[in-house]
Amino acid sequence: MNTEKDFSPLTPNIVRALNDKLYEKRKVAALEIEKLVREFVAQNNSTQIRHVIQILASEFALSQHPHSRKGGLIGLAACSIALGKDSGLYLKELIEPVLTCFNDSDSRLRYYACEALYNIVKVARGAVLPHFNLLFDGLSKLSADPDPNVKSGSELLDRLLKDIVTESNKFDLVAFVPLLRERIYSNNQYARQFIISWIHVLESVPDIHLLDYLPEILDGLFQILGDNSKEIRRTCEVVLGEFLKEIKKTPSSVKFAEMANILVIHCQVADETKLTNDLIQLTAMTWMREFIQLAGRVVLPYSSGILTAVLPCLSYDDRKKNTKEAASACNHSLMKLVTPEDDEEEDEEKTGGTGSPSKEDGQPVTEADSNDMLNASQESVGFSNISFFTPASADRPQVTLDLDGIVQVLDRHLRDSSTGMMTRIAVLKWLYHLYIKTPRKMFRHTDSLFPMLLKTLSDESDEVVLKDLEVLAEIASSPAGQTDLSASCDSTDNKLELKVPGSKAGDSSPSTPSMNSYFYKFMINLLKRFCLERKLLEIRGAFIIRQLCLLLHAENIFHSMADILLKEEDLKFASTMVQTLNTILLTSAELFQLRNQLKDLHSQESCALFFCLYRSWCHNPVATVSLCFLTQNYKHAYDLIQKFGDLEVTVDFLVEVDKLVQLIESPIFTYLRLQLLDVENNPYLIKALYGLLMLLPQSQAFQLLSHRLQCVPNPELMRTVDESEYMDSKQQVSKRASHSPMDYNELLQHFDRVQCKHLEVRHQRSGRASDHLDRKLM
Repeated sequence: MNTEKDFSPLTPNIVRALNDKLYEKRKVAALEIEKLVREFVAQNNSTQIRHVIQILASEFALSQHPHSRKGGLIGLAACSIALGKDSGLYLKELIEPVLTCFNDSDSRLRYYACEALYNIVKVARGAVLPHFNLLFDGLSKLSADPDPNVKSGSELLDRLLKDIVTESNKFDLVAFVPLLRERIYSNNQYARQFIISWIHVLESVPDIHLLDYLPEILDGLFQILGDNSKEIRRTCEVVLGEFLKEIKKTPSSVKFAEMANILVIHCQVADETKLTNDLIQLTAMTWMREFIQLAGRVVLPYSSGILTAVLPCLSYDDRKKNTKEAASACNHSLMKLVTPEDDEEEDEEKTGGTGSPSKEDGQPVTEADSNDMLNASQESVGFSNISFFTPASADRPQVTLDLDGIVQVLDRHLRDSSTGMMTRIAVLKWLYHLYIKTPRKMFRHTDSLFPMLLKTLSDESDEVVLKDLEVLAEIASSPAGQTDLSASCDSTDNKLELKVPGSKAGDSSPSTPSMNSYFYKFMINLLKRFCLERKLLEIRGAFIIRQLCLLLHAENIFHSMADILLKEEDLKFASTMVQTLNTILLTSAELFQLRNQLKDLHSQESCALFFCLYRSWCHNPVATVSLCFLTQNYKHAYDLIQKFGDLEVTVDFLVEVDKLVQLIESPIFTYLRLQLLDVENNPYLIKALYGLLMLLPQSQAFQLLSHRLQCVPNPELMRTVDESEYMDSKQQVSKRASHSPMDYNELLQHFDRVQCKHLEVRHQRSGRASDHLDRKLM
């Protein structure tokens, strides 16, 4: 440095000492400067004070020579001490050159700068708050300094500054938040420790309402929560816990909507191999649970994003039990927010009708569409594969349900083969809930959901299938699903057509007022699925049909299926399906009322049902006979058995007869066995049973039926019956006949026609098989 240069009012001795390499000499110079400045303060000579500070800053602190810079720093600290309370008037000139030295390459010089700033701040105290951002910025750099002495010095300064902020009520939070938002995304551990400690302090000061600005720093806090340092994670957990407590205390002042997307992002794990991500996810899910409970319907526009995050967590194992429980609570609370009010058309008048729902609502947005803070978050952690959603009604003041977005998310999870069982169940529960609460809007999506719901019937889990059936049953029975679509049920070949007594010519649909146009569509597609997936029919067929009989009207199920099977071109499948339905009809406890309805055929409705079932049951001869036994049409059963001699008797056929004999011995046919006592009034019942006996080889079933028939009493011994009772029984039979004006000859002809078709198909199949064998031999 040029010692000849004029540095007045600093004396040449002071200048020389400030430039000295020894600390002690520089300290002596500082004391001289302190005396000099005190004199100027006494004289109220602010011009000279500024002149001294300017010389120390420009000629020393910012000098190219390291010892001069050290001298300048100690000199500026001495000025501040001398100024005392008046230092606030010169803080800008005092602080800026010192902060510049924070970037010096010499660690000793950075330490002296930290020491100088400590002395300046200690004297000025609350007066430094207008310059807080500058100080914070400098300190944040020093907190990550590699030199331990510098870091130690910065910690002392940091504690001092925190004390000043805590005791003051003039802290400018609005000006500080942008800097905090920027620095919170630092990846340096020490910088993160510094940031989180400051947030902790600010959050604890009653007069500083940091909660108002939580949306701007929440994403950064979750980033810090994923730090590798256990201490930083613990501090961050404490800070987030404090914020959550404050949110619970004053929910009315919380900006829930602005933070919903941030939580959605962090509820989704980007990298499951990182253990810290489990903590982030659990914390975010816990926050989400509280948000839904506290904010209520405010979060509804974000429901598609919330479900995207929550649903996969429901299939977690016990290793993530807490996250799973929090996700389950979120799911349950969110579901309760959907009410019938959400089925109302708010924008119908604005849009000019109820067209198809907009595809834009609830769609995942790109990073460019979201706000800057979320962009910074995604870039910093690589959330490129995570979806988050913007509210469908962001520009509308009222809260509306993002139904289109929800359905899109549910459909995607249902289609994904990797989706866990509990998630699939939750998806189906959601669909069922939406069909109950918002049926009109949901039926817009039914055509796209329907194929996947049918496919889900093949799911491995019985629980999933049960929930799926509940959804399908609701679709099939909801009044909102009634359309003008008329599905013709009886557009069959005239050869297979059979007139039902009491029915009108065009009255062919089996649906009742409780069923809608989707019911028959469901039955058609269900049978088609059974036809294509024989394993599904074999393993789950009875289970599915029995559950549907509980959920819907059993009569409608059997009526519609019989109608559809009458037109079935795959006759082998039709026979198998009739056999399945017949077994369910005769054995299931769920069909007790339907069996009672068919047993007596007292009403026109029961007769119509018998005819409907009969014409399809003809695909399976043994099932047709069992239906006649159930409906007490014993003469017709005997006539049918007589025709069995013309049929091709196979092993499968005999197995079915064997099963029928077993059923006759079951509680279902108790009334039939009791009727064997009345020999005179039931001769055709006995004949029919003897017919079955003659069909059977001498097997166990043969012995069983033979022993039963041996118990039939001699009619001569039974003539002691009272004549009046005998007449009563005759009248009951005639009364039953009057209610069912059936043309049994026509029934037999229909049976013959159906069986002829089966015979033709079998011959064609055997012909093709023999041709194939001949070709192989050639």
